[in-house]
Amino acid sequence: IFTCVGAFRRLPLWLFLSVAGRNEPLKKDRPKWKSDYPMTEGQLRSKRDEFWDTAPAFEGRKEIWDALKAAAVALECNDHELAQAIVDGASITLPHGTLTECYDELGNRYQLPVYCLAPPVNLISERSDEDPSDSPEPPVAPKKEFQLKVRLSTGKDLRLSASMADTIGQLKKQLQAQEDIDATHQRWFFSGKLLTDKTRLQDTKIQKDFVIQVIVNPPEAIAHLI
Repeated sequence: IFTCVGAFRRLPLWLFLSVAGRNEPLKKDRPKWKSDYPMTEGQLRSKRDEFWDTAPAFEGRKEIWDALKAAAVALECNDHELAQAIVDGASITLPHGTLTECYDELGNRYQLPVYCLAPPVNLISERSDEDPSDSPEPPVAPKKEFQLKVRLSTGKDLRLSASMADTIGQLKKQLQAQEDIDATHQRWFFSGKLLTDKTRLQDTKIQKDFVIQVIVNPPEAIAHLI
């Protein structure tokens, strides 16, 4: 099933013009697929991380790869409107209305594997079957601060002073104070998973030099959704 690996090539001008002329809206339906073997959530995250870490090596433009990743994450979180806005803002053409094959305005071709767009139907959950009420509270890590790498959907990279005991809600407020981005307009993702305000960094299993993605919603988009 993983024959669809990321690829890139530049089309001949005549062929690009014929393909790019068909620009369909991004479809809301996510692809349904089955892995050759039952895959855990961790294995899926690792496979996605491996693709996104190496995607720029397929050539193409880094800003387009970043936009495609942000759009894929938004689409998996059922935020179709944001995904479409990202695609339109980056001038990405979708001949078939999906991210599996798309083109930038220079004619460069980009392909996203299906596992970056949706989990398999035979995904294995890693959550414990035990009753959460019977489980002891996880110990809070010592307050040892470090520089957390954050990448905004606007393309800006920055660092925040954080500890493993900090919650995402606390870090959102710090980002708000530092960059004047309202906390309600921020959505934080790590390994393609949406992080809730109550999630602690120690729960994300983030390690040194890992990057957290932050999608910034413009105020007008939030107002429209409400």
